[in-house]
Amino acid sequence: MDTSDPATGATGLTGPTTLALLDERIAGCRVCPRLVAWREEVARTKRAGFADWDYWGRPVPGFGPPDARLLIVGLAPAAHGGNRTGRMFTGDRSGDVLYAALHEVGLASQATSVSVDDGLDLYGVRITSPVHCAPPANKPTPEERDACRPWLLSELELLRPTLRAVVVLGAFGWQATLPALDAAGWSVPRPRPAFGHGARVTLGGGLRLFGCFHVSQRNTFTGRLTPAMLQDVLRDAASAAGLPHR
Repeated sequence: MDTSDPATGATGLTGPTTLALLDERIAGCRVCPRLVAWREEVARTKRAGFADWDYWGRPVPGFGPPDARLLIVGLAPAAHGGNRTGRMFTGDRSGDVLYAALHEVGLASQATSVSVDDGLDLYGVRITSPVHCAPPANKPTPEERDACRPWLLSELELLRPTLRAVVVLGAFGWQATLPALDAAGWSVPRPRPAFGHGARVTLGGGLRLFGCFHVSQRNTFTGRLTPAMLQDVLRDAASAAGLPHR
């Protein structure tokens, strides 16, 4: 594979050969100046309630087994969530909703995710984000999304032997994920499918793609996304991926 390394801007003949190596390289990325400045400022100043925490303050790599059959993609690293804990959707209310749903349907060992050493395991599921740094106001720019896409592409390529289904949380993630899936070898229909909660698409190569409203507080507090709605999508995706579930 001829790919560029987002961490350095250099072009190499091959990308990372394992997810562990990919995660290590993601954590060292400093390509987007605005995101680097913000994540590091937050890590220095902290929130009063987390004053005793040693903030992660770096890009947050994906989380889950390297042979995952189901990938969940959604904008994740919150300033005082993943940017503090160093794990996707960990330490914030969005994560509370997501991991509770995963546990309810039998895809996670516990319903809470508070720190990297809390004992949480995912069963056949990996979670990642289209942008690995916490952005100001939780709003990365299109340029920052595009700069981070090579990481997502590498992750998809490494998961390809086992991956059978993808759940995308939110329209931002949908817009970032479809081009990466296409570049990774799963041909996306033209015109590209529109995002919507409950969207179902079968890509070339047989990969099943599912759309779901994001687990943001705006959606969950207003009832736009309920636990039952999220669980329904996860059950359908688990079935498509061939994963046992409740």
